[in-house]
Amino acid sequence: MRARFLLNEVRIGLRRNLTMTFAVVVTTAISLSLLGVGLLANAQVSAMKDYWYDKIEVSVFLCGNLSDSPSCAAGVVTAAQRLSIQQGLTELSVVESVFYESQSQAYSRFKERFKDSAIAQNVTADQLPESFRVKLKDPTEFAVIVSAFSGRPGVDVVQDQRSILEKFFKLLGVLRNGALAVGLASVLTAALLISNTLRIAAFNRRRETGVMKLVGASSWSIQLPFLLEGVISAIFGWAIATGLLAGLKTVVDTNVAPLLSFTNFFGWREVWVSSAYLLATGLVVSILASVITLRRYLKV
Repeated sequence: MRARFLLNEVRIGLRRNLTMTFAVVVTTAISLSLLGVGLLANAQVSAMKDYWYDKIEVSVFLCGNLSDSPSCAAGVVTAAQRLSIQQGLTELSVVESVFYESQSQAYSRFKERFKDSAIAQNVTADQLPESFRVKLKDPTEFAVIVSAFSGRPGVDVVQDQRSILEKFFKLLGVLRNGALAVGLASVLTAALLISNTLRIAAFNRRRETGVMKLVGASSWSIQLPFLLEGVISAIFGWAIATGLLAGLKTVVDTNVAPLLSFTNFFGWREVWVSSAYLLATGLVVSILASVITLRRYLKV
């Protein structure tokens, strides 16, 4: 089959079904955009995890006036206990650094954090516990600190900041999975629309395909123009979807990131990787929908 003839057949097919082609392009663009948002949401969760997990600290709170844990039955932590705990922390191989926070330092940080709240007026420095802020080489080694210091005399409680973040990341994971599910459902809708468009095109051009068969054209040469029509529509939809994702990234960089400077956001690399996945998805879905439809409705 000559390339000029093939391209002419594709052009004629697209022009004859201009409205349906436009609907396929728009539907594919929206479907791939939704799927792309899900992929970028996944990249955002990963970026936030990398950022926050690197900053996670383990807090070893010492016995204070208000402590009621069994290890604090003897009262407020003594200087000897404090020194022993600090030495024990620094000797652990999983520990990168140890910072001691006194009651006055804890109170200053508390007032700064809750400076606009009435609760700050009802708390005194002696009500806040001393603590050691422990930076781990690997945040997943939190259990080593727990087993070594939980219940130790002078230690009230060992708290891992990761346990707080995990709840937040679980929520983000639910939103991410929801976005991916909606995207995949939309892609299925696009596949059905491509299938219906090709079925209508095959019906409208049944006379031409019959003549081609009579003059000896192969099944592949007859089906190829229809297949390319679906592929071209999917490529146009992918191009629009990529533009929308690039626009989303620009909005995040210019409007969102300056307001939320306490975390990282996905980069342009993630946008282009997602775009590549969307192109592959669009082509695979388009080709599968086309092949299945043509085999069923284009009897040649």
